[in-house]
This record gives sequence, structure tokens and C-alpha cells, in this order.
Amino acid sequence: MSTWHLIILLVIILLVFGPGRLEGIGVSLGKAIRGFKKGMEGLDDEKPAEANKPKEPPTSV
Repeated sequence: MSTWHLIILLVIILLVFGPGRLEGIGVSLGKAIRGFKKGMEGLDDEKPAEANKPKEPPTSV
């Protein structure tokens, strides 16, 4: 795709959705990406904490 194809595509998207709706879509997309990044950071934080937990010896009955 050339630059002109992208420009024409963006103009068509702007005409279909309108500037207000595109702004809302952009905000929603930004929140989703931030949430995803926070979730990934949370997963990275949990792994070392689980590795540092002392293991309890098995109890016999």
C-alpha cells in the first residue's frame, strides 16, 4: 500500500465514523492498552513473589 492509499483510507474512516466517534475509539483503545500493560506488569510481579515463598513440608497423617 502506498501513502496515497493510506490517506484515502483514513479519509473514508473519518467520513464513516466522524471526528467525535474516532476520538472516543482512540480513548478506549488507549485505556485498553494501558490496562493490558498493567496486567502484564502484575504478572511479572507475581512470579518472583511466588518463587520466594517458603515451601511447607508435607504433613503426614
